[in-house]
Amino acid sequence: MPSRKYADGEVVMGRWPGSVLYYEVQVTSYDDVAHLYTVKYKDGTELALKESDIRSQSSFKPRKSQSSSSSPSRRSNTRSRSRSRSPGRPARGRRRSASQSREHKDDKKKAIQETTLALPKPSENNTKRYNGEPESTEKNDTSCIILEQKLKPDLEMKRVLEQYSLRPRKDDRKREENYSEKKTFVAIKPVEKVPTKTKDLEFGGRIGTFMLILFLPATVLYLLSMCKQDDPSLLNFPPLPALESLWEWRVFGIILLWFFLQAVFHLLPIGKVVEGLPLSNGRKLQYRINGFYAFILTAAAIGVLLYFQFELHYLYDHFVQFAVSAAAFSLALSIYLYVRSLKAPEEELAPGGNSGYFIYDFFTGHELNPRIGSFDLKFFCELRPGLIGWVVINLAMLLAEMKIHNLSVPSLSMILVNSFQFLYVVDALWFEEAVLTTMDITHDGFGFMLAFGDLVWVPFVYSLQAFYLVGHPTTITWPVAAAITVLNCIGYYIFRSANSQKNNFRRNPADPKLANLKFIPTATGKGLLVTGWWGFVRHPNYLGDIIMALAWSLPCGFNHILPYFYVIYFICLLVHREARDEHHCKQKYGLAWERYCQRVPYRIFPYIY
Repeated sequence: MPSRKYADGEVVMGRWPGSVLYYEVQVTSYDDVAHLYTVKYKDGTELALKESDIRSQSSFKPRKSQSSSSSPSRRSNTRSRSRSRSPGRPARGRRRSASQSREHKDDKKKAIQETTLALPKPSENNTKRYNGEPESTEKNDTSCIILEQKLKPDLEMKRVLEQYSLRPRKDDRKREENYSEKKTFVAIKPVEKVPTKTKDLEFGGRIGTFMLILFLPATVLYLLSMCKQDDPSLLNFPPLPALESLWEWRVFGIILLWFFLQAVFHLLPIGKVVEGLPLSNGRKLQYRINGFYAFILTAAAIGVLLYFQFELHYLYDHFVQFAVSAAAFSLALSIYLYVRSLKAPEEELAPGGNSGYFIYDFFTGHELNPRIGSFDLKFFCELRPGLIGWVVINLAMLLAEMKIHNLSVPSLSMILVNSFQFLYVVDALWFEEAVLTTMDITHDGFGFMLAFGDLVWVPFVYSLQAFYLVGHPTTITWPVAAAITVLNCIGYYIFRSANSQKNNFRRNPADPKLANLKFIPTATGKGLLVTGWWGFVRHPNYLGDIIMALAWSLPCGFNHILPYFYVIYFICLLVHREARDEHHCKQKYGLAWERYCQRVPYRIFPYIY
């Protein structure tokens, strides 16, 4: 096995992919398997380069031009030229001597070396040219940003070669033809980036993820057991349930039937097919967008069951058993996902779940996009079984409340909770395509964290308010209900408009409807919005989410803190996710992200955080 040439921390010159320009970089790591160096540019961009694309700094030191003759007369002629005439141009009407021609070629060589080695300095705020960004810091003309970034290095190098040509024009024409053919070939072949090992471990590393695997199911069981008590205060711990009362095969069979029914709806040839964001190897996966149609089909199936007088409140009577069965299914799915990921190609592994530690990779997800044929498991579980199941559970709680308390209509509190959360789920399914740009799809692998979260945490914890109201009815007045409704509408407006603004800009930055938005260009070709909602705070969608979460909990009153677990947990979740976003964006966008943070100082809450 060949030994590495450059050590970690060594400052060398790295070639920018797709160009002939070399910039100063620092070696951060080396992959012994792929034989690739991970280098970091001055703007924070990290790339994997081959050893042939890296050179030592000493090889770029300009050399002194040496003339083949040391005749004093020639040197005196060079010094006695007029300053108004170029040193490389002969006097008008006189033919240049052979020694002057050689000396002129040496000057050209030195000029080319100096031009190639003229690296921009960050202290002079020239990092835009260094990382391939356009000259201006802020733009609202997005139609040509990507084209300008791609063509600018080639145009600059072409001008240099034409000005300082060292070959006859006949050779230049041949070289230009060969270069154009080679350039066309390179443009067709995608640049593959082999994922390196995950170094920055999140969630407390191996110990933290192991504890979360045990803690998350225990938390769900604790919360549901608390809601069953007459006094669900924090200090009133519920008794441990008998093990035989937690499991029933019939319930587990219903969970399996629900999962595979949603899978059949997902596979139906209805809805449009769209492409996701480019992967590390340049490939784009295709996804069928038909979540809203699946929701309509599910609603029709539930309607048929109710028409034939199926007791839907069976869900309420066996709610804990349903949660345990869903947890067992998610654990089995996580084991399957990890086992199959061991045979996945290296480029299909998740950048955040390739640490080499079993527990950590099992929790965060080892494979980025596990698929069975064209059936994407992660994309399917993200919205279908859990999110649609959340609405079905809320409906079951509404019917259980009416039956237990002999009500002809549901309580106002139950109507508000069901309506608010129904709107949230329908919105997610209607804008299903937007999930393709989220961190869950583009960065996180599919492991226990997402499997348990999608199939257990979302349907059984997010429905906690409805489950609480069945056993602890709360009466609210119409003015209070109106105020809570206004609060939820404000949160939803912020959430939806911010997400739509971001998704439209990501999909089509040149959209005339977005011409009033300003952004900071980055080396990746993307822009960071500094106007609109994203110029107000860095994560306005999180702000809307938190306001809606508060509105969902207020109909439960203030007798106990248990219904407010969701909003407390959601604030902690979004603050943690915001920290992950900050770290990821700083690595991805470099100095452009620092400029964005200066323009938009508040993260989620304006004037607070």
